[in-house]
Amino acid sequence: MVNTYSLRIGSFSRIINTRTVVIVTGLICLTVAHLLVSLCIGKVPLSLWQVIRVLNELGVTDKSGIGFIVDTLRFPRIVMAALVGIALSLSGLILQSIVRNPLASPDILGVTTGASASAIFFMSFLAPIMSMQLLPVFAMIGAWFTAFLIYLLAWKRGITPMRLILVGIGLSAVMGSITTLLLVLSPLTSSLSAYVWLTGSVYGTIWQDVRYFAIWLLGLLPFLMLASRCISLHELDNSIMTGLGLKPERERMLLLLLAVAFAAIAVAFAGAIAFVGLIAPHIAKQLVARTFAGLAVTSALVGANLVMLADLIGRTAFLPLDLPAGVFVAVMGTPFFVYLLIKNK
Repeated sequence: MVNTYSLRIGSFSRIINTRTVVIVTGLICLTVAHLLVSLCIGKVPLSLWQVIRVLNELGVTDKSGIGFIVDTLRFPRIVMAALVGIALSLSGLILQSIVRNPLASPDILGVTTGASASAIFFMSFLAPIMSMQLLPVFAMIGAWFTAFLIYLLAWKRGITPMRLILVGIGLSAVMGSITTLLLVLSPLTSSLSAYVWLTGSVYGTIWQDVRYFAIWLLGLLPFLMLASRCISLHELDNSIMTGLGLKPERERMLLLLLAVAFAAIAVAFAGAIAFVGLIAPHIAKQLVARTFAGLAVTSALVGANLVMLADLIGRTAFLPLDLPAGVFVAVMGTPFFVYLLIKNK
């Protein structure tokens, strides 16, 4: 028997699953522990007490020595890794719900590839004459444009989940070819930076980047909360949704735009990190009940820990090299993707 209880605050009410509460609490504790371990481990090993002392002095320390290592070199990139994992996981969860396909994710559907093509174009040909701060803007434009093309090409008296994912896969291949062409035509120095960015990395993150990313993410979360009550209904047939008073095409388009927005900000700030949007929702579905609110929180925490772990391995396993986090996410994600293919035949 599933243990649940009802939470009511004024007109707001929610059925709470106790297993979900326990799992989410455990994942929050794991995330905090992961953060502290990541702050301690590196080229210069630090003790837990040194890290805690620096954290207590944030805003006061002179940013020299240990304070510089913790607050400037490690802390921002760890927080950015967690935020990127959250955004990609939520994007993947939304896409898997509206497409009704367990293999759907922003990178497989082509959104990530479109953002990458736009960003590589900017880095190769516009960066010398424009500010690099515009890179996130160009990545987001590429993601939105790709989503528009997917929806346009998949439209045939409406949108079906199967057409949406097939068009997305095809468009992803086209955008990948365009990206390769841009890399061939771009100067060598730009190509080297672009390859690192394409792999996905949070190297060199500063607190200003974290603040910008957090603003975008917090701005999108209210829309996700508003849509949370109807997202699960997209796993039903269109006729059933219509009978419940919903407009499937309009709802699907709005949710697709929301999923693209989450993926776009992640790609804009950390590059094309693949498989997080695929893996995290599936792990969450094995851990908690199939309610969207519980799945969203669990997926976000799982995704945060995945990217944090990948960044920790890339930063410490091959010292003095600092490898992109996307490499190790791909190492973890590829076997999982093959397992899903076999499981779903």
